[in-house]
Amino acid sequence: MQIQILPGALALFIAVGGLAAGAQPQSAALNTFEEGSVSREEGLASWQVFYEVASHPRCANCHVGDDNLPMWSGASFGAPRRHGMNIDAGVSRIGAETLPCSTCHIAVKTFDPAINATPHMPPKTALAWQLAPVEMEWFGKSSAEICAQVQEPARTGGRDVRAVAEHLAEDVAHGGFIQWAWAPGGGREPAPHSLQEAMDALMKWQAAGTPCP
Repeated sequence: MQIQILPGALALFIAVGGLAAGAQPQSAALNTFEEGSVSREEGLASWQVFYEVASHPRCANCHVGDDNLPMWSGASFGAPRRHGMNIDAGVSRIGAETLPCSTCHIAVKTFDPAINATPHMPPKTALAWQLAPVEMEWFGKSSAEICAQVQEPARTGGRDVRAVAEHLAEDVAHGGFIQWAWAPGGGREPAPHSLQEAMDALMKWQAAGTPCP
């Protein structure tokens, strides 16, 4: 059995027709699946879909450890390397101790892919740029390691699996980093799959009992 739920913020996002004229926003519904309705094999396949999103440079480059150093990686940069200009986001994860991320990654009123069309310019979203919490370090981690993290709310900002899926939709509703990940512009490679596929993968994985590889 499949149940479709639209969280309040996402329902509002869809109701007002997106983020801005000319934007191409991702949008999705939260589909839930009854516990046990998804086999372990399908659950592992669903996890693989989410892992491909979570480990992609558009996500993982800002999911770094307690050295607080954002990364540059992906097709346009070749081998992974530290963010240029000796950027250190500090314990604050927003660069408050040195140079705020928002100095270059300026927050805009509404997200439109066109604002990031110029290659090599600092990406901008409608949320203040920052690193993910250190507990959510994903960069360079294996599928099994990230899987174990997402099983534990203490390492996902207090979110269970459903709340992680809702978080994806919530961020997109506000034109944030997750929205940008699928429309990064500037010749950057977008995250794989789609927001809907990533959310469905999480919920199927949950219904299968959150198996890890």
